[in-house]
Amino acid sequence: MGVNGLIGKKIGMSQVFKDDGSLIPVTVIEAGPCTITQIKTKENDGYDAVQLGFEETKGLSKPEVRHLAASKTGQLRHLREFNFKPDDQVQLGNKVDVTIFKEGEQVDITGTSRGLGFAGVVKRHHFAGGPKTHGASDRTRAPGSIGSTTTPGRVLKGLRMAGHMGDETINTRNLEIIGADQAHNALLIRGAVPGAKNAILVIRMANHPHRKHVQQVVKAEVTSKGPARATATANPAAAKAPAAPAKK
Repeated sequence: MGVNGLIGKKIGMSQVFKDDGSLIPVTVIEAGPCTITQIKTKENDGYDAVQLGFEETKGLSKPEVRHLAASKTGQLRHLREFNFKPDDQVQLGNKVDVTIFKEGEQVDITGTSRGLGFAGVVKRHHFAGGPKTHGASDRTRAPGSIGSTTTPGRVLKGLRMAGHMGDETINTRNLEIIGADQAHNALLIRGAVPGAKNAILVIRMANHPHRKHVQQVVKAEVTSKGPARATATANPAAAKAPAAPAKK
């Protein structure tokens, strides 16, 4: 299927042991199954995209229910858009699950970081704080000076100060898929992802995968398909280029 991502829910963290005994920390994500609730095209909307719905719920507003009525999917709580390549399998009401991902691939994951409330500059911006001696016992976690005097006569925009910390949209790139379990709709991702437990995540194919990962993919294709077909897959323009004439 041409859809390049899924909506998921963060379950928690675990660990996986490889055959050589090394340990890999992983995040377990309940990824899908998602339902195609809307298909957008260049003719009607100016761009190609599909809208996926995740997690059945109740109590949606009437406009939301009418929007989902066309796909006959019931009431879904979370809706997100994804890029896709138009094909016959992308139809309203179709399911998308973890089978679109494979072990070893890289993904970009977007989520909302944990909200930490009001925080001072030491916790929020890693300030060192003031001295603890010489009569400055009440300045240990203070921000210090926030500006000069008459010039400019104001506090400059963007100055790092105390304030609300966390609860921000975070995009973590090029995370490796350690495993995909279709029976339990589970993805195992190497390392940590943003958000608390049960946080909603958007999982997409990596836009700019690491060069090392791309080289491994090409090497695997060379082994399975042969050099000519692997070159055509990795660089279609080079495969179509005409051969240089032989020198006399």
